[in-house]
Amino acid sequence: MTESKESTVRLLITCPDQPGIVAAVSGYLHKKNANIIHSNQHSTDPEGGRFFMRNEFFLPGLDSTGLDALRDEFEEEVASNFIMDWTLNPVWTPKKMVILCSKVDHALMELLWRWKRGDLDCDIAMVISNHPNLREAIEHFGVPFHHVPVGPTLRDKVMAEDAMMELMGEHVDLIVLARYMQILTADFVTKYKNQVINIHHSFLPAFVGADPYRRAFERGVKLIGATAHYVTAQLDEGPIIEQDVIRVTHSHDLDDLKRLGGDIERHVLARAVKWHLEDRVIVDGNKTIVFNR
Repeated sequence: MTESKESTVRLLITCPDQPGIVAAVSGYLHKKNANIIHSNQHSTDPEGGRFFMRNEFFLPGLDSTGLDALRDEFEEEVASNFIMDWTLNPVWTPKKMVILCSKVDHALMELLWRWKRGDLDCDIAMVISNHPNLREAIEHFGVPFHHVPVGPTLRDKVMAEDAMMELMGEHVDLIVLARYMQILTADFVTKYKNQVINIHHSFLPAFVGADPYRRAFERGVKLIGATAHYVTAQLDEGPIIEQDVIRVTHSHDLDDLKRLGGDIERHVLARAVKWHLEDRVIVDGNKTIVFNR
C-alpha cells in the first residue's frame, strides 16, 4: 500500500541537547492535531551533546499556503526556545534533481531505472554530460539530455558550470554526480552546499589518482567498495552518507574488480540519493546523521 503524500510533511531538527525537546515538538504537533507517522531522534551525548530529530507527520488540510504559516508558528513557539536549525519539507512536492555524468553509465542507469519504477520520489529535470555518448540511452527514459563540454582550463570549467546553472534554473534540490569525471569549482560547490552527492571507489586515500582498480588489483586487495558523500571544496572529503564493500580474492582479475566495483557504486549511490530525497540525512559538520530505518 502506497502512503498518501497529501498534507504530509517532514521536520528535520538539529540543536543543542537538553531535556524537553521531544515533548515540546510532539506537544506542538498534538496541539495542531497532527498525526506523527515516523519519528527518529539521536543525541551525541546526554550532557552537552547535539540533538537530531526527524519527524514525518500528517496534518489534515495542510497545503502550501498553510505550510508557510506553520513554519512561522513553529519558529516562534518551539524552535526559538531550543536554538534549532530546522527545515519543514512538504512530501507532496517532488524534489527537483539533476544528474551529471560523463561516459560511464552504470550509476546513471541505476538511478534512471529506480526513478522510472517509482523507487526514487523526485522530478529528474535533466541529465547533463560533458560528452554526448549517453544521449540516446537517457532520452529513452523520457529525460531531457544536455551536452555541456568542458575544456582544459579553469576558465573553460567556469564557463561550463555557468552554462549548467543556466540550464538548471534558479531552484534545484539535488545534483547527483553519477561518475561525472570533472572536479567542480569551489564557487559551484558553495552555491549548492549539501546538495551535491558524489560516488567514488572506497580506495581513497590509499589509491588516489587515475585507474584505481588497476592499482588495487596490483596490490592484491581483499575488499573493494564505494562511498557516497556530499561534495565540498576539499576533494573527496565531504560528509559521508553511505558506504558498502564486497570481498574479493586472488582469483578475481582486473575486469572482475571493475565489474564488482561498479555494482557496489551504483547501489551505494542509489541508496544515498533515496535517503536525501526522503529527508533522512542531516549534515553535522563533516559527518552525517542518517535516519534510514
